[in-house]
Amino acid sequence: MQATAKYFLALGSINAMLAVILGAFGAHGLKGRLAPDLLAVYQTGVQYHFYHALGLLAAGLLIIQLPASALLRWCGWLMFCGIVLFSGSLYLLALMHAPVFGMITPLGGIAFIISWLLMFAAILRS
Repeated sequence: MQATAKYFLALGSINAMLAVILGAFGAHGLKGRLAPDLLAVYQTGVQYHFYHALGLLAAGLLIIQLPASALLRWCGWLMFCGIVLFSGSLYLLALMHAPVFGMITPLGGIAFIISWLLMFAAILRS
């Protein structure tokens, strides 16, 4: 298996696991400790974290089929960066009650959008 495919499959699986752990922590450990609006912010982070963990798995599987695709490599790295920036900033915003982290969130959202666009383009080019 190509190294890049392996990286994204590994990143996807570990991020899916982290999303489940963080989701369970939010549902059981933070309920009642966070204001409802901050818990909703945290849950949004978990939701997008999990969606994009699955996206990383998809990128890894597609790279197996299209190993020369630079678009898919960029897609995977941007998707991972999006998880860190988007979900990470929402986790920090909710847990630290620090709205300043909300300024980072749109950068992660842009990374997500571009990553899906790159996946689309790679599929069309194949």
